[in-house]
Amino acid sequence: MPRNQNFLDKQKKLLAFLSERKLLSPSTAAEISAEVEASGKTIDEVVAERNLINVEDFVKTKAAFLNFSYIDLADREIPEDILNIVPVNVAEHYRMIAYDRDQSRLKVALVDAENFKAIEAMDFLAQKHKLKVDYALISIFSFNAAFSHYKNFSKEISSALAVKAKEEAKEEVNLKQDDSLQFEGIVKDAPVAKIVSVIIRHAIEGGASDIHIEPLAKETRVRYRIDGILHNSLVLPKDIHPAIVARIKVLSNLKLDETRAPQDGRIRLVINNREIDFRVSSMPLLNEEKIVMRVLDSTRGIFSMDKLGFIGHNFEIVSNSLKKTGGIMLVTGPTGSGKTTTLYSLLNVLNRESANIVTLEDPVEYFIKGVNQSQIKPELDFTFASGLRSILRQDPDIIMVGEIRDNETAELAIHSALTGHLVLSTLHTKDALGTIARLIDMKVEPFLLGSVLNMTMAQRLTRRICSYCKVELPVEETLKQEIITKLKAVPIETIKMVLPDFSYETIKFYHGEGCSHCGKTGYRDRLCIAEVLDINHEMKNLILAKRGALTIEDVQSNQPFLTMEQDGIIKAVMGLTTIEEVFRVIQN
Repeated sequence: MPRNQNFLDKQKKLLAFLSERKLLSPSTAAEISAEVEASGKTIDEVVAERNLINVEDFVKTKAAFLNFSYIDLADREIPEDILNIVPVNVAEHYRMIAYDRDQSRLKVALVDAENFKAIEAMDFLAQKHKLKVDYALISIFSFNAAFSHYKNFSKEISSALAVKAKEEAKEEVNLKQDDSLQFEGIVKDAPVAKIVSVIIRHAIEGGASDIHIEPLAKETRVRYRIDGILHNSLVLPKDIHPAIVARIKVLSNLKLDETRAPQDGRIRLVINNREIDFRVSSMPLLNEEKIVMRVLDSTRGIFSMDKLGFIGHNFEIVSNSLKKTGGIMLVTGPTGSGKTTTLYSLLNVLNRESANIVTLEDPVEYFIKGVNQSQIKPELDFTFASGLRSILRQDPDIIMVGEIRDNETAELAIHSALTGHLVLSTLHTKDALGTIARLIDMKVEPFLLGSVLNMTMAQRLTRRICSYCKVELPVEETLKQEIITKLKAVPIETIKMVLPDFSYETIKFYHGEGCSHCGKTGYRDRLCIAEVLDINHEMKNLILAKRGALTIEDVQSNQPFLTMEQDGIIKAVMGLTTIEEVFRVIQN
């Protein structure tokens, strides 16, 4: 929204201060200034969206600009008596934390130093305790870490279990299949509802992509998948497992009395003022059901291509393919390699008012404004193949098919591309070259492939190094020489597109030491490593001549092709991921 001149003047002064401190180049500062003036956003918002400056460095510099103290509370233990001087609802509303005190003064950290209502409320609270207040500035990440002291996971679960045990008083409840109304009442019981609520909320706060609630022999285990790795989080008594499963079934509109067959459902919940969807799957095991919940957090937004990890030559090929009005773009990789996320990023680039974009998905994971998204329903004979026939009667410009699974879908996708549509889809193949052989196995003629393929891309996901605890990592000389040998197979110009000062003599690697921002893992978020094959004129001729039996040497003879391993090693040298992560993912 438009802002007044006083706001703009303050923003310009802050930009000048950031430039003086060498945190922004003059050209980037000019770009931000134009965006702030046009959009009404704050510099904080623009810097965060573009990921231009380390958050803590930005807040530290802003504190100096505003003549405030700066503090990082991420790893600090705060005594309960001090923390609770500011009630939890006040702390959450005004985003401020009391973290230290002496006999006469209270130290309080604020996310927004110019929120005068917060300062007014804090001064009022301090007067009740006959204290003066010293303010400091903190980042939103630091605030979230400190605010978590109000909410102790184990305490919340233990409290709910204690209440439940007292209410049940060891009494057995016999439930019949036709007692669904009675059953529903029981699973809405406050302690069980609270246990489920706490499990879900802590998954969101921890950045989990999946929640596993699984019965073991004598207990129930809760695990979170964070950045692709499953972590044990909680162990619960086995006797409450049916009630937890039932509570989740009620939330996701699944049948309570169906325990012998798998079921799928969906929940939308508001957690910490964010609307978040969950895809719920129940699976019958030997004696109990297991629940897996996929977290679909659309509030995080759709990542841009460079944020996903597409850089240099790979980024150029993808960008050029997106400019074409027809043809096929294929993303390949195993389950969990981020194919759907990449497709959504591509659609986001293509999404404009003048284009009719229609998708067929299974399931629809994120909703994109302006895109016509359709969920396939095989039980109603609405499959990728039958849906693709219908889409062609919807006057589409761009079509996204969730997956090419069979010969019929492959033929229809090829036909759609031949008739002037841009088609995006996925396949399950090991690498970019394997896509061509797979399509030929699906009875697609090589001359048709050469006519319609724009590019094929294979990808995997590695964990990113946490930017808060990243340090240089010494590497054994033998491993270093092995990596240098692999890099020497890449044209030096290709490496220098992303590392202008690169030299083999000064090569460095990094890792995360582990901090509160990354849960002591050393990793935070994920990064795509990819190989992108440009189907240029020479490649079209090779596909026709060799009928898909192509080698990396064939490709590298006509374009600077990077294998996934080479792309990963370059990103490790850039300090985006670790060399161990690259080898782990490539070997898998």
